[in-house]
Amino acid sequence: MKLLRIGAPGEEIPAVLGEDGAAHGLAGLTADIDGAFLASGGLDRAREALAAGSLPLIDPADLRIGAPVARPGKVVCIGLNYRDHAEETGAAVPERPVVFMKDPSTVIGPYDQVLIPRGSVKTDWEVELAVVIGRQARYLASPDEAAGHIAGYAISNDVSEREFQLEYSAQWDLGKSCETFNPLGPWLVTPDEAGDPRALGLRLVVNGETRQSGNTKNMIFDVGYLIWYLSQYMVLNPGDVINTGTPAGVALGLPGTPYLREGDTVELSIDGLGTQSQTFRNA
Repeated sequence: MKLLRIGAPGEEIPAVLGEDGAAHGLAGLTADIDGAFLASGGLDRAREALAAGSLPLIDPADLRIGAPVARPGKVVCIGLNYRDHAEETGAAVPERPVVFMKDPSTVIGPYDQVLIPRGSVKTDWEVELAVVIGRQARYLASPDEAAGHIAGYAISNDVSEREFQLEYSAQWDLGKSCETFNPLGPWLVTPDEAGDPRALGLRLVVNGETRQSGNTKNMIFDVGYLIWYLSQYMVLNPGDVINTGTPAGVALGLPGTPYLREGDTVELSIDGLGTQSQTFRNA
């Protein structure tokens, strides 16, 4: 099942796609696709209503697609989670997950403009598999328990400003939490339809040139392990988003490759999860 939110910022309508690709409104079931909806069995209700044919058709033509989950409580990110990415940046392959946070307000729609921060000279791209939590995860006993806490998956662009991130502070947050720095979507794809999260191809293209082409099978720490690990240190709540890391091919790891400038276009895709496209503009 693929869920999405359609409309202007702050006015998104919750919807679900049928097998024919048509959009069906969920307004009769919920005001939004958020943590409360996920925690209360909303996915099951949406699935049953779609199967019963009781959801009205809506026409999303010419309407903005927003992030597929509203107001995540937190965005937890994993750094250096692909061996080739760690190697290209000159970092040691981590023995434990590298964890940092992004401001949840960075989450925007998959086709929204991304703003290059004032003073930025090193705005970079990162295609990532995002996991959306559907049930509270707290002190899980093992990675095997993680599957029962996943609402679904989406594409995430963990946009980063490398000078802010690596040269201005010992913390990464300055280069990760600039406004608009986390396009998400277009869909929240439930686990039964998303395929094996350990075998999904990821791709990212800048101005028509392929920069990243990887596969989640090359993650150092897989999705189940990450959810288990994080649950030992923080409570993961419904609607929270986890960005699980990026493969090789970022500008930081490609000497001579230009960072993003105004007018550049970035296109992202992950097997089964759709595509994104953003144009970058100066803030």
